[in-house]
Order: sequence, then C-alpha cells, then structure tokens
Amino acid sequence: MDFALNEEQQGFVATARAFAQDQLAPHAAQWDADRHFAKQALQQAGALGFMGMYTPEHAGGLALPRLDASLIVEELAKGCTTTAAFLTIHNMATNMIGRYCQQEIIDQWCPDLVSGTKLASYCLTEPGAGSDAAALRTKADSDGDDYIINGSKAFISGAGETDVLVLMMRTGDSGAEGITAVLVPAGTEGISYGKNEHKMGWNAQPTRAITFDNVRVPKKNRLGDEGQGFAIAMNGLDGGRINIATCSIGTAQQALEDATAYVQERNQFGQAIADFQATQFALADMLTELVAARQMVRLAASKLDTRDSDASTYCAMAKRFATDVGFKVCNDALQLLGGYGYLREYPMERYVRDTRVHQILEGTNQIMRVIISRRMLMSGALEVIQ
Repeated sequence: MDFALNEEQQGFVATARAFAQDQLAPHAAQWDADRHFAKQALQQAGALGFMGMYTPEHAGGLALPRLDASLIVEELAKGCTTTAAFLTIHNMATNMIGRYCQQEIIDQWCPDLVSGTKLASYCLTEPGAGSDAAALRTKADSDGDDYIINGSKAFISGAGETDVLVLMMRTGDSGAEGITAVLVPAGTEGISYGKNEHKMGWNAQPTRAITFDNVRVPKKNRLGDEGQGFAIAMNGLDGGRINIATCSIGTAQQALEDATAYVQERNQFGQAIADFQATQFALADMLTELVAARQMVRLAASKLDTRDSDASTYCAMAKRFATDVGFKVCNDALQLLGGYGYLREYPMERYVRDTRVHQILEGTNQIMRVIISRRMLMSGALEVIQ
C-alpha cells in the first residue's frame, strides 16, 4: 500500500498551494471582515480547472478522482477556508449537472460553470428539513412540459449571488422516493432571497433563505428521472463530506504551522514557549491527530473512487473524525497564541470560527454517528469495515 503522491498529484498540490498563497491568503481576513464574496478569485480558480474538478469531461470538467480533488481542496483551504468551502459546493452542484442533465442543458450551463464565470448553489436544506432531508416539502406540480415550484430553502451557500440552483423538490408522495432534482436559473421569476445571514464564520460567502412562489421551470432541466433526486443528493453528499472534512484538515494544517512558528519566536520566563514540555506535548498531539484525520479522509476518498459498497460509511467516519479534529487543532492552536490568538489582527480566531460549522453541515456529526452505527450493526459488517 503506497501512501506517496504520484507526480501528477504533486503537480496539483503545487499549483493549488501557489494559488492559495498568492490569491487567497493575502485577502482572506479582509474578505471575512467585509463579508465579501470573492467571485474574481473563484473565476481565477476556474482558469486552473478547480471549478470543475470532478465534473465529467463531456461537460468540460477535469473528471479528477475524489482523492486528487481532496489534495487540491486541502491546499486551497489553507489560503481561505470559506472560499475553498464554497468552491467545493459549486463543484458538487456542477458535477451533478454534468452527470445527470440532458446534453442540451449541459451545453447551456457547464462551460460557464466549470470556468467559474457563473456559479452554482446546492438547494437541499429547508427550515423544517435539515438532518431529515427526506422530509423536504418544497413541491413541484406538473403543468405540461413545466414544473410549477412552491416552497422554501434555508442556509443556502451563495444564494443571491449565484447563477444557477440545483434544487431538490417533491414531485411525488412523502419520503425519499418522491424527491426530484432540477436545475433552476437563479433569476427565474417567482424566486426571492432572504437577508444575508450574519454568521459566526464563513463570512466570505453569502448564506440566504430562498422562497419559490409559482416558479416555472422546464422539465427538460431535470437531473435524472423523477424520483431520483434523493439518490442524487445522497451521492453528492458523500463527496461533500469528503470536501468539508478536507477543508477542516487544510485549515487546521495552517493553524498548526502558524502556532508552531509563534511558539518558537515567543519567549516567556527566559525561554521560548516551544522549549516547555507542555507546549511540545500539545504540538505532538495536534500533529498526530491531524495526520490520522488526513489519512482517514484520503482512505474514504479512495473508497469513493473505487465505488466501494461501504464508501458512504467511510465518508461518514472521515467527516465526523476530521471535522472534530480540525476544529480541535485550530482551537488548541489559538490557545498556544494566548491573548494574541483571540485578536482579529491574527488569523487564528478566524480559523476557529470558520471550522466550527464543519461539524454541522453536510450532515451533523451526530448524524454521521447514526450512519456509522447502523452499518456496524448489520450482520457481518465489522468483518468488512476495518
């Protein structure tokens, strides 16, 4: 089993690292303070192929394995957690369009989406349907060749600033089987957007509720068949869990690097903070847990790439572990900086704020435990998952 990156993967990492250092990191603090959505930086990322990383080639994407994409996302997150996280959401939505839409719709939208000149939002969560996604109530009635959509979505990243919505809606009876996915142009008549939510973190991307009031969308915009939406959504969330776990790892890696440099420079009681055994132990634990989380994420990504039957379980484990570890490493790194870590003059408090939500979105870490334990309790499961 070879854990080394091949030459092509090393090239992806080098390109993403340079982009993060040059185009993201210098501006991340100001974007956070101003709540600025960095569309120009996203378009620059598109020029490198990063806005269609695993979108199929027939739709203009790079069709990268999820493992390779995770290597890129980790580096981008070191530059700006929030921008990298939105980039992954856009990638998820664009990949869905490229995989499941008719070629006419792919040709209409994907060239601009994979280039980053247009952006996509993913619309699943509702005010009354968060963890229980199958309970969504946004409804679509059939009207000839169109759907008439009514309902609302909540906590939608990019809403109000993006160009296309990948919407999960109910076309049938209650439950997962009645859900259908459709592409909705973001400016369609009848769509309205709520206020840009004030959040603890992720300030460099807008988050809004969306209301659909008799919104007419052609049925040809559908992704897959009627009733296939929930399966499409869950398949997308497996990758989304890898993405958000990777964002946690990248941010935590940067926090650890910043903290390590600080404790070597800062003197107390006549010696560098790094010379104290308590500091050394803290650093050792942070690095050990971070490396373990990284390897778990890469294992899950490889399971997704090989279409392993237990890939969803591995993705849930990786998401739970890596987002918990990522937040803890950032929080422990802030502690090593003491009072300076609490000041906005330093990026550490932003790392903590931005990684906290990763334990909630793409399925809370409590839901990840439900997924894992249900699989564990199936006959013979533990003989396979090890």
